[in-house]
Amino acid sequence: MEDPARLKEEGNKYFQANDYENAIKSYTKAMKLAMDKSLQAVLYRNRAACFLKKESYAQAASDASKAIDISASNIKALYRRSQALESLGKLDQAFKDVQRCASIEPHNKNFQETLRRLGAKIQDKLHIQFSTDARVQNMFEILLDLNSEKEKREKAANNLIVLGREEAGAERIFQNNGVKLLLQLIETKNPEMILAAVRTLSGMCTGHKARATAILHLLGIDKICMWMAVDNEEISMAVCNLLQVITDSLSGEGEKEQHGKEAALVLDTKKDLKMITMHLLDMLVSKKVSGQGRDQALNLLSKNIPRKDLRLPDNSKTIFVIDSGLKKILKVVGQVPELPNCLPLTENTRMIASILLNKLYDDLRCDPERDNFREICEEYIKSKVDPQDMDKTLHAVQTVSGIMQGPFDLGNKLLGMTGVMEMMVALCGSEREIDQLVAVEALIHASTKLSRATFIITNGVTLLKEVYKKTKNEKIKIRALVGLCKLGSAGGTDYGLRQFAEGSTEKLAKQCRKWLCNTGIDIRTRKWAVEGLAYLTLDADVKDDFVEDKPALEAMFELAKTSDKTILYSVASTLVNCTNSYDVKELVPELVQLAQFSKQHVPEEHPKDKKDFVLKRVKRLLKAGVISTLACMVKADSAILTDQTKELLARVFLALCEDPKDRGTIVAQGGGKALIPLALEGTDVGKVKASHALAKIAAISNPDIAFPGERVYEVVRPLVSLLNTERDGLQNYEALLGLTNLSGRSDKLRLKIIKEKALPDIENYMFENHDQLRQAATECMCNLVVNKEVQDRFVADGNDRLKLIVLLCGEDDVKVQNAAAGALAMLTAAHKKLCHKMTQVTTQWLEILQRLCLHEKLEVQHRGLVVAYNLINADQELAKKLVESEMLEILTLIGKQADDSKKQHVINVARECLVKCMDYGLIKPFSQA
Repeated sequence: MEDPARLKEEGNKYFQANDYENAIKSYTKAMKLAMDKSLQAVLYRNRAACFLKKESYAQAASDASKAIDISASNIKALYRRSQALESLGKLDQAFKDVQRCASIEPHNKNFQETLRRLGAKIQDKLHIQFSTDARVQNMFEILLDLNSEKEKREKAANNLIVLGREEAGAERIFQNNGVKLLLQLIETKNPEMILAAVRTLSGMCTGHKARATAILHLLGIDKICMWMAVDNEEISMAVCNLLQVITDSLSGEGEKEQHGKEAALVLDTKKDLKMITMHLLDMLVSKKVSGQGRDQALNLLSKNIPRKDLRLPDNSKTIFVIDSGLKKILKVVGQVPELPNCLPLTENTRMIASILLNKLYDDLRCDPERDNFREICEEYIKSKVDPQDMDKTLHAVQTVSGIMQGPFDLGNKLLGMTGVMEMMVALCGSEREIDQLVAVEALIHASTKLSRATFIITNGVTLLKEVYKKTKNEKIKIRALVGLCKLGSAGGTDYGLRQFAEGSTEKLAKQCRKWLCNTGIDIRTRKWAVEGLAYLTLDADVKDDFVEDKPALEAMFELAKTSDKTILYSVASTLVNCTNSYDVKELVPELVQLAQFSKQHVPEEHPKDKKDFVLKRVKRLLKAGVISTLACMVKADSAILTDQTKELLARVFLALCEDPKDRGTIVAQGGGKALIPLALEGTDVGKVKASHALAKIAAISNPDIAFPGERVYEVVRPLVSLLNTERDGLQNYEALLGLTNLSGRSDKLRLKIIKEKALPDIENYMFENHDQLRQAATECMCNLVVNKEVQDRFVADGNDRLKLIVLLCGEDDVKVQNAAAGALAMLTAAHKKLCHKMTQVTTQWLEILQRLCLHEKLEVQHRGLVVAYNLINADQELAKKLVESEMLEILTLIGKQADDSKKQHVINVARECLVKCMDYGLIKPFSQA
């Protein structure tokens, strides 16, 4: 059995070495074993100190309280609790703790100073509180007075929003009957006042469960849904954000750390969350809800119902929605806009509903759950098939078509239902154009995968050709053509697997480009031309022609910026094809020979898919303004911007960043800013690609320009994620270069890099055999050692960090030497202890230092001499060691040189070293010798 006292000592050592995680583990183990109350108090007190260092203030306060419960006069525990409470904003409680400390040790200057400081802070807080109450009252008076000036009202509205985002301000608004007054603002029916009120409410609900629950009940979910249902995009989105904030606060996401009464208040929010879900499902089928409102309801369901991590066992929210609302979602998916009884929709509604179906289906854990989902869909479709009512049948086919845009496997099974395929064939031959339109779209969605589209390939081509020839309607013609494009590209990028005769693909593409440029056709129809190109650009001849066609490119970019977001995936796919940023399997020559010998098909690369052709296409896309289009696509606040679409966009960005000369253009057009969300959210592959593109930009750009303001701090995490053995050497190297550039900007950025736990990885790369990786890691460390926390790690006992830096100074690689010498110069200047430690870590230290001071590169030589000066300046004994070695001769040789502007800085440091040695009396001026 382990000894708690020994574990406590182990924890103390970890604490001194700044390893707070392991210190916490040791103290926690000791707590479980300790029987002695006084030892328990010490352990809680010590663990509180660790939590303070980790900025986990609520846990620090809790541990300090436990120590105080055991020993009421435990002065260290009292002081630590006061520090934690102060950081949590509980100034009055912190003040009481320090008062007790001061009464136990009245002569302690630190306690007296803390009392004075906290007293002043409390006074300031009270002053702000009283002035805030007056400001809140004044703002509401201005806003509710219809005669007040417009400018005054706008200013008051903006101030109210800002105040609602601050904890103190939000609480004052809430306490001063603010919710009722905000309701009055919403009831004015003035859009600007409604937006101000809703945004203020969002700020008040953020991260505060109790307040969010109270506001939800004061407003009522019916009213909130009614506001979201209005036909005003801005208001609908603002109310959607309010509901999202309430949902996050109720489910505990993004909750601010709380202490005291708020933390003790236990709220059961499950009923409220269920109520919100039920109301959102009801909104989907209500004719009173606008298209915008329906989109926002679908977005909220999409974001909050499926599990964010499929490893979590609980998918009860999804099961509830399937049982209570799957048929409502299917009703939205099956809407045909051209029919008279259609629900109000936007161009995005059906696609968002299909994506929601896909997310729900993916969230199911077992076959019985999936079977239940399929049975509900089958039952719904069967109920809509009516040979006597063509509109109902149309709705059934449209529903199958919508499901195939979501969970394709399920759609494929539904396609096999008795009569579904026959209905599609019958509709293709119908006289009504709307029937043909729906049937052709369904055929297109049915032919998604080559292996599963055999029926479609054998029968669909004939059907589509028939429709294409017969119809006079351009809308149907385009859709039929896209179906043919899709089937024609079933061989993918494989040049040897072409479905159509030579030249047919180019003809189809030419027709698509013609329709794309025709502004006389409606957007929804032109969108299908892009859909066709998304498939046809798998052919290298087509993509080469397309990037040469500037009007077609610009027309596609303009469509991508419209409110119709259903086009995002097609545009992203087309750009991935044009930049060849899809994954290509490398062919093993031996396997190719074997396949040829056994007469198996071997994939062929098109001559225009070679690197120089790809580079030309990238340049043309950049010239045509692809970056501003990508930036606009990334901003799409909709479920339509799926993780798969984000991955495609990340692939395109990485391809565009390949040439360093283009990175300035990418930054200038907002590419750096657009990459950050792609690196933080999406598929694992997408996040890596976006992070790599960010690293390429961060490595050579000025961070202040590439990532202005606070955005630069968001770049750190993606770069650190690339410092991983699973990533390739180029990703590691460019991430290190990016971090080097960032760490040279400010101490706040250095702290962010440390907080993201990058230091151990950077140190590991300093041991790498690969010269460039070792050099990049050492340069990064050279910038980081300016930070006090990094310096403390070098000062701590029991590590070889300083030894590694000293040995790297002796490397043959000049760049590694230069970076290591810079780090050593800064470390020895900052801490005298490190000057002594340097002479103990390795017996080669003096030889390495002499090599630095005699280096042919002036920059390295200067850094070596600065290290020598730091050692001499630190201690007379160290100076004596250097004087008794060949260092005196080296310093004399350099110091005696005639003044030279090119190397004056080197000569001056050598002279300063000699002057310091004279001050110690270790050497005498030449004239006295």
